[in-house]
Amino acid sequence: MFSRCTGRERALDGLVDVLSTARWVTVTGPHGCGKTLLVRHATRDLDALWVDAVGLGTADEVLAACVDALDLDRAPGDSLLGSLRRGLDDSGVLLVVDGLEMDDGSLGPVFQEIVEATTQARMVVTSTSQAGQPRERVVRVGPLPVPGKVGPLAGPSLEVFVERVRAAGGQVDLVAHEDEVRRLLRATGGLPLLIEQVAVQCALLGVTGVAPQATLIEAFRGSYDVLPPDAQHCLRRLAHLDSHASIDVLAAVCGIDLAQARDLAAQLVRRNLLEVHADGRFALLAPVRDFVLSRAEEGDRRDSLAGLHRWADAVAPAEDNVGAADAVWLTDFPAMRAAVLTACADPATRDLGYSLANRIFSSLYTCMRARDAVEVLEAALRSGDGPAAIGAQLARRAGIAASEVRGTYEGLWLLDRADEHAQQAPDPTLELARTAAIRAEMHLDAGDFSRAEAEAWRALDLDARGHGANRQAMRTLVDIHVSRAEFPAASSLANQVIRSQGGESELWISLSTRVLMGRTALEQGRLAEAQAFARTAAEESRQLAEDRIRLLAETLLRQIDPSAPITTTERTALPWSVRLPVLLQDARDLLESGDAAKAKWLAADVVALADSSQLGRDAVDARLILAFSLLELGDLTQAAQTFRTVLEQAVAMPMPLRVADVLDGMALVAQAQDQRDGRTLASAAAAVREHHNAAPWGLLAARRPLCARVVPPGWLDAGHLTPLGLRYAKVAHHQADAEDTVLEALTRAEREIADRVADGLTSRQIAEELFVSPRTVDSHLTNIYRKLDINSRARLAAMVADTR
Repeated sequence: MFSRCTGRERALDGLVDVLSTARWVTVTGPHGCGKTLLVRHATRDLDALWVDAVGLGTADEVLAACVDALDLDRAPGDSLLGSLRRGLDDSGVLLVVDGLEMDDGSLGPVFQEIVEATTQARMVVTSTSQAGQPRERVVRVGPLPVPGKVGPLAGPSLEVFVERVRAAGGQVDLVAHEDEVRRLLRATGGLPLLIEQVAVQCALLGVTGVAPQATLIEAFRGSYDVLPPDAQHCLRRLAHLDSHASIDVLAAVCGIDLAQARDLAAQLVRRNLLEVHADGRFALLAPVRDFVLSRAEEGDRRDSLAGLHRWADAVAPAEDNVGAADAVWLTDFPAMRAAVLTACADPATRDLGYSLANRIFSSLYTCMRARDAVEVLEAALRSGDGPAAIGAQLARRAGIAASEVRGTYEGLWLLDRADEHAQQAPDPTLELARTAAIRAEMHLDAGDFSRAEAEAWRALDLDARGHGANRQAMRTLVDIHVSRAEFPAASSLANQVIRSQGGESELWISLSTRVLMGRTALEQGRLAEAQAFARTAAEESRQLAEDRIRLLAETLLRQIDPSAPITTTERTALPWSVRLPVLLQDARDLLESGDAAKAKWLAADVVALADSSQLGRDAVDARLILAFSLLELGDLTQAAQTFRTVLEQAVAMPMPLRVADVLDGMALVAQAQDQRDGRTLASAAAAVREHHNAAPWGLLAARRPLCARVVPPGWLDAGHLTPLGLRYAKVAHHQADAEDTVLEALTRAEREIADRVADGLTSRQIAEELFVSPRTVDSHLTNIYRKLDINSRARLAAMVADTR
């Protein structure tokens, strides 16, 4: 609950009225006049989302903060402005950008564009200046009226003063000290922040002990001067920590023990010099930090950073390959990030900065905070060269995180950087081997098995002595063999990987390999074994706080046992490589439960995400689910087209068991159309599975097409579909009477979206009706605009209206 809006009743009513009609409102006034409090009262019953813009110095920083606050799911290539436009237009929230201090005019045109390019976006900005744009409505907030030299001692400024004195544990005699109170209130200029600061000092020192103060700096000086010298010293150290921090960090930065730190924090909070947040972490108010920094003494910054670095070095894992998702320092990640970046910025401490960045990666990766990881690692690398061996590993790990955040191949350039660092490392061959193992994983995720296999064997050749890279490369080879349905080779190599475990730092490789063994058992129809592998991997991962592998194991278990839980409910925060398998299982669950409509749109969403992130295997699985959903819905033409697309992808990789799934699906389409070639397709699917000793699972295990007795000669070679088989494996389209309009070029899904655009729905509303994400709707709209050679929703709506 926040303070009463004393003396602002008329301004509050006016702001509420403006908010009911204007989509962009700027609340402007001098520092400390109460702009934020006024907006909080005006928006208390609205769906408002607050962004703290204090300290943000560029338009991009402000846009990034807004995008982060909206928790928007940015795909590779999305611009900040585009993401923000879409998010505001679709979410319906009122975005409050609080404390904006930019005077260069760069944000005004940006906000103007957001309002003009959207229909639902709404914003409130608090600032000391206005943007001067046509769509901006300005509400000015001035100081509170203060008592004059003569007349009654009354008014809102006095009410604020008296309330704050009492809240601070003091009392004031307005009769005995009328002149002093009147003088103090006039000195504040009616600014509520100054009034509150003066009131706290009056509660502590008495009215006669407070000097008139006309500026914020003077107000903070008074509060600072009443502190004991040791508290002043600690406050000066804290001013150099530009992030929220726990009591442990506060103690380390100040060089005091925890008991002293708790007493100090309580003292500073009472004096409004330190802010405590709901999560128990502390931060200096920005104006307080600015003032305290102006009082900094020689050595304050050095001592502050030394304490921060000592804390980070003590809580970070001792080993660079050990880290769990429950590491205590993760709640203090902003402070850890500050420790890494400040250490890297100074050549004298850069080695420590590199070491810290390297040691915290495993915890960040395990708890699937890839975006935080890539931010820290790239910043460390940009600071300058550190130890070559650590530099190579930092670049590799930055490449891993970048590939998960921005797209599979977006981290390749960082792997090239790792190879450059490796040349200066004590053991260049080992570093090159480790990088080759990571490069193999990237190719595997993209579905390029040939290059993945080549890089994995290169890693094995380079790490002939078995220093870690070889086990990771072998695990990648197991994954390749499973994808290719080469199960004997996969099982043999998987056993080698598990038997060769060399220590706690490599446990994740063994756990991941067990998940692959479970996948092998599932593909071969050994469901009890598959369930055992998945349960064991999930339980051991949970005990070790290996969240990433636990989630993948739970997803596999769900494919076998529909009642098994997937414990992560928040999908959008997951990295691409984990999020897509989880979303795919959600789509499978919908399809198998009979909700093909929702399954279709969720699968289409995953197709768009997989293609944009270059996750080839996930794209194959997503298109399969999409095609079967279309089949269940009776859209045979779209189902056949989707099956054709995924067949070509699965053959090219190759993923023979997914080829068999496609052939079965195409057979079902053919049988639904009373076409004779359906049985031939089903017989080819059965022959593929028989060659690989595999069995259908999931939906196909319950719905089997009729098979012919023989497979046409030349269709298959060693369990793989040949070019001849690919050419003939098709289903004739169900020919519907096409509409003789310009819209006939649209697919059924695109036409459904076009119709809703014509009805005036936003992307968010369309997504809710069709059970997809707004990103999928936008992707379809992009395709529609390209096909129809148009560039606006209005033009599309007009074209649809012409056909009605």
